[in-house]
Amino acid sequence: MNYFLALFAVIFMAMAIFLIWQNFLYFKRLWLLKKIESAPFPKNYEKYLIKIPHYKALPPNLQEKIKKKMLFFINTKEFIGVKTDVTDEMKTVISFYACLMVVNIPKECFDGLFTILIYPYEVIANHIMQNGGVYREEELILEGQSISDTVVIAWNDAKKEAYHLGKHNVIIHELAHVLDFEDGEADGIPPLSFSKHRKWIQILYKRFKELREKAYKNRNWGEYKIIGEYAATNEAEFFAVVTELFFQKPNSLKTHFPDIYEELKDFFALDTAAIFKNIEKENNFLFH
Repeated sequence: MNYFLALFAVIFMAMAIFLIWQNFLYFKRLWLLKKIESAPFPKNYEKYLIKIPHYKALPPNLQEKIKKKMLFFINTKEFIGVKTDVTDEMKTVISFYACLMVVNIPKECFDGLFTILIYPYEVIANHIMQNGGVYREEELILEGQSISDTVVIAWNDAKKEAYHLGKHNVIIHELAHVLDFEDGEADGIPPLSFSKHRKWIQILYKRFKELREKAYKNRNWGEYKIIGEYAATNEAEFFAVVTELFFQKPNSLKTHFPDIYEELKDFFALDTAAIFKNIEKENNFLFH
């Protein structure tokens, strides 16, 4: 009997500590949001922000909205430089693209992400490949990586992609993985309401299977050329790549895959094809 009482006491104490901690985080968030609401946007961030074509293309109301989210993001994440010093430019560029993705998603600011590791250049990582029971080790050059509550970003790529727009954006790609994993599984499905879940699977999984078939045969790519072979790796990479396209080449994505575009537009609550139409034309994006 004493054993069960002791067990109950331990469980009760654990639950009490958990609830106290959750309340602390909740009130801390409210305090920080209130503080940010009245704080001016720092000029040392502004000078880098105005250099980003995506930011300049946003309407004034979204520019102001994204600045508030950026301050919250910067104040709730730990930026760590690996063989480099963390600068205001790094914080500005990374937080801008993170907050652009969720600017119209209420209360979403990557709460499960705690650490951003910034490398000056690409990271070389060892990767075990398996084919027919034969294992071999290969070296991969990574622009970024998402691991649990941590994101790795290669700054030289992130900076180049922020100021000189192209097809890829490592920050968006890696943070798409963070969104994907918010429901506990990296399966290409971000947090969705039950009513939207089925349609998402029907459309995106269908497109993923079609892409994987083309990658397997390595021919007749057609419109799938814009998505590319890497997206056929798995469902998680497919979601990350099409999310990149949604922000980097929205009109191209909408033209070739209007069904994917509409699903992403609904999830992100953002019509990127309309907002970024001019900068996509100006930069004359190429498939690469």
